[in-house]
Amino acid sequence: MTVEIYRDAWGIPHLRAGSALELARAQGRVTAVDRAWQLEVERHRFQGTTAAFLGAEAVAWDRFARQARLDDTARRCFASLERRDPETAAWVASYVDGVNEGLAEGGRRAAEFAETGLVPGGWEPWTPLGVWLGTHILFAGFPAKLWREEVVRRLGPDAVGLFATDGPGTSGSNGWLVSGARTVTGHAVIAGDPHRFIEDPGVYQQIHLSCPEFDVIGLTVPGVPGIAHFAHTGHVAWAITNAMADYQDLFRERLRRAGSSSAEVEALDPDGEWRAATRHTESVEVAGGEPVEVEVIETARGPVVIGGIDAPESISLRCPPRVSEDLGFSALLPLLRSRRVADVDRALDLWAEPVNVVQAADTEGGLLHRVAGRVPVRGTDNRTWIVNAWEPGREWRGWHQDMPHDDGIDGGGGGGGVAVMANQRGIATPFGVEFAAPHRAARITELLGGRAKWAAEDMAAVHMDTHLASAGALLDRVGALREGLSPGAVELRDQLLGWNRHMDADSLGAAAFAAVRSAVVRGLAAQPALAVLAEPPACPEVFLPWLALVPRIGFALENLLRAEELYGIDRTAIVRAAVEEVAAERTPRTWGETHRLVPWRALGGTTYERPGLSGDHDCVLCTSAVPGITDLSARGPAARYVWDLADRDRSLWIVPFGADGVAGAAHHRDQLPLWLRGELARVTTDWNVLTKENHAE
Repeated sequence: MTVEIYRDAWGIPHLRAGSALELARAQGRVTAVDRAWQLEVERHRFQGTTAAFLGAEAVAWDRFARQARLDDTARRCFASLERRDPETAAWVASYVDGVNEGLAEGGRRAAEFAETGLVPGGWEPWTPLGVWLGTHILFAGFPAKLWREEVVRRLGPDAVGLFATDGPGTSGSNGWLVSGARTVTGHAVIAGDPHRFIEDPGVYQQIHLSCPEFDVIGLTVPGVPGIAHFAHTGHVAWAITNAMADYQDLFRERLRRAGSSSAEVEALDPDGEWRAATRHTESVEVAGGEPVEVEVIETARGPVVIGGIDAPESISLRCPPRVSEDLGFSALLPLLRSRRVADVDRALDLWAEPVNVVQAADTEGGLLHRVAGRVPVRGTDNRTWIVNAWEPGREWRGWHQDMPHDDGIDGGGGGGGVAVMANQRGIATPFGVEFAAPHRAARITELLGGRAKWAAEDMAAVHMDTHLASAGALLDRVGALREGLSPGAVELRDQLLGWNRHMDADSLGAAAFAAVRSAVVRGLAAQPALAVLAEPPACPEVFLPWLALVPRIGFALENLLRAEELYGIDRTAIVRAAVEEVAAERTPRTWGETHRLVPWRALGGTTYERPGLSGDHDCVLCTSAVPGITDLSARGPAARYVWDLADRDRSLWIVPFGADGVAGAAHHRDQLPLWLRGELARVTTDWNVLTKENHAE
């Protein structure tokens, strides 16, 4: 059979093969050539072996990966896949064969291997499952339960709602579907952008996969075959956002030593019986340092991720793949083969993790808006807090079977043929605890209502909207400062009240607002009533972003300022002091001068200019800084897409950097200027205009 590899003007791979198996192998090989360093970092991440080449800073993650048993879970899920769905298992294995074929060439292209001394290793059939698991294990934000426990302990249960909002530890997205009744072509358009930590190389890879069974373009996760989240088959297209569902539980465990061996451990079960738990130790190698020993314990609930046999408190993690031995990979081939929304719907019944809200449309006018994923049936307390493992009634009782479908296209908050999903309360509400503020969803709905008919190329204006509705809570308090301000503070107040509330990179008003906001956040965090939360509980370092007080106040500022009462804190005085502080210290600057992109890279390498950004956390253009700490942004749109059901080649997409993961390569950062300006590249699927890379029998 023939495998053909083409590239378009952006270096995006377009692969054509005689079968799905050959195509998977080609996808694996091309990805390894383009992204060898990224693939190997992700493989080592789920194995808990990154410190061996990245050094001591990576030990915290490696410890968590070992204790959470990510590698073992991936192995179990693949073994289960082989039994249940041998076709998909063989397809995944073929992808792995391709990765192993391409790693040597990819390793020679990437300087990071020589710099760290890392040698590209061999992928196993379960490695893509491990990559998927490592990428999404924190998606549901289970560490937020640790934060809620602290809030209740320090401030009482009524305080939990004050901080109930998405923050920097959450991966969200925008997505919207415009039906054919509202487009110039009479066919639907799906658009949006996933919000992730911006990584270099990017977390999404643009790709085109074609064989006799299917022909699909989309955004895939490097290291995983097929295209799961964002795709267009020419007949049907789909996209997802994070449903903000809670599907992972934390259990407080009672452990004791048992028997004559120190390795034997027992855990107290709900029936009052002590039962054996597994325990062993593993060694984490550390570049430039001594190995670190990690205790790995697993009870009937799941792996212990906090504490241990000699710790004052131990907490285990229960997550669906560990229980069901299923990561939902059986959905991947049916998705690629889909031709109608009904096919997508059936495929998503097999979806497991993460739990998503999905929108889909087909060329025949079919529309789909649903929740997909595996959510356990259990008590409300499990979803909200850490629960005691030894108490009856905390057990999982199967899975929710009938995931919510929205039969009316307006169910996402839209109107007149529009549906909007932006992590807000909505179709997934029964499964979640904390959701994004409604501002992004409301703003997208407002913008889409601004014209009668839309075209695919019009959607970039929605992607790039910078209106910050959440600014009102602070600006209302600034406006109430009538007397006693210094002349400079009066000038600043007037500037803020005259500002258009758009977080544009060239805006002086946006920068002034952000400066005052940060000062208010710091002022609130210093108040004794809230400062009791400043010292996080004893827990692994990997969970600390969910427990840091200043970011929590920064992202919950709207709630904290609008609450009727806040523990006797004089918020007017804090706002007044913030305005005076900024007025005294500030020099005129724009938002883009301080709000700059700082992508995550496994290895620092050569520095480069940090480009200025528009947007903010509650803008549609969601480029999150951390108020009170920094204006720099490490989180934002990890891709943008527009799927046109009238003509796939009129679809549009963009990623923050480029198709090639190799620094200095022609296509490593060639999409960045477009991404910064809000422009999108045209999708190309015509083989006659693509450049053939090779031809292999």
